[in-house]
Amino acid sequence: MAEGVSVVVFEGSAPGSPVEEMMARVRRAALLDNLDKLKSVPLVKETYLITNDPVLAAEARAAGALVLLNDIPPTSFHFGRALQEMLAGYGLKKVFYFGGAGCPLITIAEIESICRLLLERDRLLYTNNTQSADIVAFTVSGNLDGAALPAADNGLAWALRDHFGLEQELMPQTPGLLFDLDTPADLLVLGASPFAGPRTRAALNSYALDYTRLERIKAALRGYYEDILLIGRVSGSVMEHLNSTLKVRLRVFSEERGMKALGRIEAGEVVSLLGLLLEHSGVSRFFAYLPRLCRSAFIDSRVLMAHYGFALSERERFLSDLGLWEQIEHPWLREFTRAACDCAVPVLLGGHSLVSGSLWLLAAELAAGR
Repeated sequence: MAEGVSVVVFEGSAPGSPVEEMMARVRRAALLDNLDKLKSVPLVKETYLITNDPVLAAEARAAGALVLLNDIPPTSFHFGRALQEMLAGYGLKKVFYFGGAGCPLITIAEIESICRLLLERDRLLYTNNTQSADIVAFTVSGNLDGAALPAADNGLAWALRDHFGLEQELMPQTPGLLFDLDTPADLLVLGASPFAGPRTRAALNSYALDYTRLERIKAALRGYYEDILLIGRVSGSVMEHLNSTLKVRLRVFSEERGMKALGRIEAGEVVSLLGLLLEHSGVSRFFAYLPRLCRSAFIDSRVLMAHYGFALSERERFLSDLGLWEQIEHPWLREFTRAACDCAVPVLLGGHSLVSGSLWLLAAELAAGR
């Protein structure tokens, strides 16, 4: 085929603390690992990188990407407008988009499959998640004028489907297409696994990450029908996969799926049953209950933060994921994180990716170990 696929990657950062710089550095390494994979796929015509990171820009250019430096402050950056301008300006028609570390474990075979499907179809919208997509492959089959693309990429799949009337299909559910480096909890899961790419592994190994809680959680997941607690934006497919892959008993409360893509956070509409329970029982008592319920727990703490309306910095959220409660200034988050760390059963805190792609990756690692 003479026609090829245009890969478009957005990766921006403005780290204001060491923990944010750690995330940025590992994400940068994961993206560079992926650029090597993209270069080996003949169906990829070119790769565009939009970034505000001059270090990443220089390394990506050396790896063969077409780099567009963006100097708009992250607080003012509008993803949809930037993407719309790029699609129109370069006349892109067959597009494979992902956030910088949105698929750090994607395989060359998966890239080839996505490209082949795009080139064979005229009205395709192919995504890894219908409600909050990290990877979106699509055909630009009409005029972009009037397309209301979202300020963040979570709602891109919905916006493209509604504007172009594309035929939406879901990608296969694999670690390569579901795992996302979104928070430090994901760094822990990847760092304690054998799956990281060479640059990513080197970056992870340069930090003294504490895998103690995660190793205790893995011990429970390897057990014989131990109770595992999942709270947050948990999908039915994750529950089904864990039940079919591991010998576990799941206790699940799934709430507020799609809260970003549906605009519920901005509208102040997020309501969490766990948040209401914490208000009633208090943080300490809640974590005292957990040993009666489970051997380990995964909690999507971003739902709680949205429920309470806390305007927490990225630094504080990331410190909480790592269990570094001593460095947290916000009183509620400090208390909540300390109680989670002190809980008699291991608790891992994180975002949506913790209870989606990270669980998928843990299942893949432990199933292979069996």
